[in-house]
Amino acid sequence: MTEPTLTVEVRVWDLPTRVFHWLLALAVIALVITGKIGDSALAWHMRIGLAVGALLAFRLVWGLVGGRWSRFASFVYAPGTVLRYLKGERRPGDHFEVGHNPLGSFSVFAMLGLLMVQVGTGTLADDEVATVGPLNKYVSTATGLAATGWHKGWGQKLVIVLVVLHLCAVAYYRFKGSNLVRPMVSGDKTLSAAVPAAADTPATRLLALVVVALCAAAAVWVARQGG
Repeated sequence: MTEPTLTVEVRVWDLPTRVFHWLLALAVIALVITGKIGDSALAWHMRIGLAVGALLAFRLVWGLVGGRWSRFASFVYAPGTVLRYLKGERRPGDHFEVGHNPLGSFSVFAMLGLLMVQVGTGTLADDEVATVGPLNKYVSTATGLAATGWHKGWGQKLVIVLVVLHLCAVAYYRFKGSNLVRPMVSGDKTLSAAVPAAADTPATRLLALVVVALCAAAAVWVARQGG
């Protein structure tokens, strides 16, 4: 008879990753709202956009040096692995249930990439009324207008679509019995005792603060380019 697998609470999402996730979620909602309101709210839209830029820069760095399951290396999957996942096949060493599974990883990279484009085009934008991105002076008028068109058009629509898809995916997995929200709050998942835990120590959190400070300083520098 097969012995039951010993399960324990395993730290999957370190504190810096969790804080990043919820701050980004709140910031994206605020960006959509202030973008729709327009007028005087655009000043806040710009500030929040630069804060999102700092968050994204942090996530790029943390994807290299953060906790095990927050690192990009843990959820960059080869095409063969993706096909195997879609077929429901498993191999020893596959940890699809721990961090981001192959479909979830596509969602993460799509969201990060699109938001980086949105922040970038926002810094170059010029609505020709009252709001000009801090880096607009470094590009031609045509480039600035093209950036504005994308930022206010397809870029904004795609962000909303990805957010809705993300929420639908969370609801779907909850219906299937997998709560994705709880681990992103507590940091822990009930998993096999053999699953390695992510480092989440005072030292790693201090490192995260240093990275955040540098990214925030970069965002402030960008903001000051607008004079």
